Amino acid sequence: MVIPAARLLRARRRPAAMLMTELLVAIAFLTIAVLPLALSFAKEHQYLRNCYQHAVAMELVDGEMELLVAGEWQRYPDGRHTLIPTGSAITNLPPGTLALTVNAKHLRLEWQPAARNQGGGVIREANRP
Repeated sequence: MVIPAARLLRARRRPAAMLMTELLVAIAFLTIAVLPLALSFAKEHQYLRNCYQHAVAMELVDGEMELLVAGEWQRYPDGRHTLIPTGSAITNLPPGTLALTVNAKHLRLEWQPAARNQGGGVIREANRP
């Protein structure tokens, strides 16, 4: 008995179709499993960048506050002043403003980044010597 060519071709295609279906289901499972991991890594990367930028801002603000308390505050009259931060770490600091507020007995130094999710603000306060 001779098997027609079309019937033989269909018999060979069935296992290939099943294999392709299994492969598509496996890829879908992997995608569903890996996508949340990729999103969590991206979120963690953003969080770590924010923490780093906050640490840099704290370092610069603390250094500036030490200088002010040591006697630099005398150069500034009462009121609000915008300072330009100094230090080598400023290259790692996002854009923002460093503001000094001098009152009769109080100094307040405040760093505010220009945009959200850039480490957040840092405030240091001290009494005038």
